[in-house]
Amino acid sequence: MVVIGPSAGRRFLVPLRVADERRVLKLVNYRSESGTRVGLVRGDLVFDLRASSAALGFGHPDLGDLDEVLAEGALDELVSAGRKLGSLEGGTPIAKVKLLAPVLRPEKILCVALNYVSHGKEGSVAPPAEPYFFTKFRNALVGPGEDILIPRVSEKVDWEVELAVVIGKTGKYIPKDAAMDYVAGYAVSNDVSFRDLQFPPGWPKELNVLGQNWVKGKGLDTAFPLGPCLVTKDQIPDPHNLRISLSVNEDVKQESTTAEMVFKIDSLIEYISGGITLRPGDIISTGTPLGVAVFSGQPFLKPGDIVDATIEGIGTLRNQVRAE
Repeated sequence: MVVIGPSAGRRFLVPLRVADERRVLKLVNYRSESGTRVGLVRGDLVFDLRASSAALGFGHPDLGDLDEVLAEGALDELVSAGRKLGSLEGGTPIAKVKLLAPVLRPEKILCVALNYVSHGKEGSVAPPAEPYFFTKFRNALVGPGEDILIPRVSEKVDWEVELAVVIGKTGKYIPKDAAMDYVAGYAVSNDVSFRDLQFPPGWPKELNVLGQNWVKGKGLDTAFPLGPCLVTKDQIPDPHNLRISLSVNEDVKQESTTAEMVFKIDSLIEYISGGITLRPGDIISTGTPLGVAVFSGQPFLKPGDIVDATIEGIGTLRNQVRAE
């Protein structure tokens, strides 16, 4: 099951601020009998972009996924076409299609450590003086409904709900005041972590001179669920004022707002683009609030668990856990 709208029965810190999330244009990749398709979501229905291009006035009907839309520089045209979605009849119930990650072939997956005040406090670590990035790779990327694997090499598999920023155009040495021009939109990500691999033996009393093992602790297969859709930046006027939460088997583990970010999105883009060329489809995962298992004493993930990561205005990314 994949939830695009708000989740029923979930408690939040503040009342819902988005009046009607069903009116928000959401873009998805999904699998059909004919292969991968771009879908435009209206309420509980998904419309095949290729089949709807003529009616919507979209001039690139052959683009096969959102990666190609971004690479072609056609996102603005697609957003404009999406404004006509209300005039279309038909559509396929979202529950009947297999959703894929909204970005399938990112060149870079860039993750920010300790970017929420509460997460730093729960780990007894002060906020860094500048953004601290680590990376994941495509092997970690999975979409909505795909399994999170508990690998043979780890018994402490943890969760971290995060707001993912998808880059929309190429840029390098991007100034802060222009940074948001490079954002295509937003998705929900889960920075799955393998704590017995991330932290050296004897941690926290004993520290490895080389620091944490970021590759094995963060980069194993299925360690980066992403979805359930891409919401373009025009649909979310303030990405730093969204409710963010995660539950395991409907038990809320994390609950906060993106207002907690130490470094805002524009600062993150300015920093990471210094010497690194950002390209369409690159992902910046912006950090997590308190409530992760390793610091809260909660049980780590086990086979059969259902993980729901939710961000206001975007939706819920649901993944099941299974043993490798």
